[in-house]
Amino acid sequence: MSKEKVHIFDTTLRDGEQVPGCKLDTQQKLIIAERLDLLGVDVIEAGFPISSPGDFTSVSEIAKVVKEATVCGLTRAVKKDIEVAAQALVHAKRPRIHTGIGTSDSHIRYKFNTTKDKIIERAVEAVKYAKSFVEDVEFYAEDAGRTDNEFLAKVCEEVIKAGATVLNIPDTTGYCLPEEYGAKMKYLRENVKGIDKAILSCHCHNDLGLATANSIAGVQHGARQIECTINGIGERAGNTSLEEVVMILRQHPDLNLDTNINSRLLNEMSRMVSEKMGMIVQPNKAIVGSNAFAHSSGIHQDGVIKNRETYEIIDPADVGVDESSIVLTARSGRAALAYRAKKVGYELSKRQLDVVYVEFLKFADRKKEVADNDIHLIMELSKLEIENLA
Repeated sequence: MSKEKVHIFDTTLRDGEQVPGCKLDTQQKLIIAERLDLLGVDVIEAGFPISSPGDFTSVSEIAKVVKEATVCGLTRAVKKDIEVAAQALVHAKRPRIHTGIGTSDSHIRYKFNTTKDKIIERAVEAVKYAKSFVEDVEFYAEDAGRTDNEFLAKVCEEVIKAGATVLNIPDTTGYCLPEEYGAKMKYLRENVKGIDKAILSCHCHNDLGLATANSIAGVQHGARQIECTINGIGERAGNTSLEEVVMILRQHPDLNLDTNINSRLLNEMSRMVSEKMGMIVQPNKAIVGSNAFAHSSGIHQDGVIKNRETYEIIDPADVGVDESSIVLTARSGRAALAYRAKKVGYELSKRQLDVVYVEFLKFADRKKEVADNDIHLIMELSKLEIENLA
């Protein structure tokens, strides 16, 4: 049975770049956009064209160079925003305008000081106007995570009638629990007339550390697009991590869902974005962190050396990492020491290993990590005792 496709909508260059200190110039954005296209993302949200002349230029230039992916520009439900986005996307092979408005009671009352009927009116008007420029129009219901499902369904129904091709259901504040967000998608699938004419999309924030879990719950209940960023960067605590959702779907074939992403480019892509944005990837970050395939516990090291799958569910090569790391620390056992010693040229018998291990532990207690150069020194210090074994 062929797997259903989940579209990957990358917003590294829009939502990701909104992080303080992560501003990119046009040339940097072009390099990242071309690599995202090569990675296999379906949609690149290139920016918010009306926000600044620089952003307009970046979106326009990205639209010229991207060969495969849809290029998307963000707008508010404002005519001028939509006009400017359409101008920026004029050279795109596959243009998309992403427009929308807040739908939660909080946004309606405090942000817009208006009524639910007026929100629907503005939403429909924005989609219709965007549709006059491009065929592909995505509508976002900002703060959908805290929006009453019945009203949200009504909004979705009306914007589909107006021509929306994608419905973005954002958990803008990262508030939802996975079962709650999944249930919201299920409700929309079952209660919105014409829902088959549009793709439901997940756009989740990580304020409570649930962005990835919520996005997976969303696609389990009918969404077929995930909006995400490389390394999970984004405002506040970040967005859904592209590399996480891609590999979750790959590791769970029972979901019968997959993406077009070339996962072997993930590690390289992560490092590029980290370098250009000046955002260090935390070592324990799933999939692309420096410790994602590193083992320092003796029990784990012994298991991985015997068979990688004992403690690794992903082959490092599948995400562009050369091999697992056996890190020597005071918690490491003889198997790890023998493995690393062999890597630098020492084939130790069991009796020799016992001797060297005693010296190794003295080093390991003094240092956080024992390096290859240290192994040479340990072997030199153990030389006399090893010779006496003979």
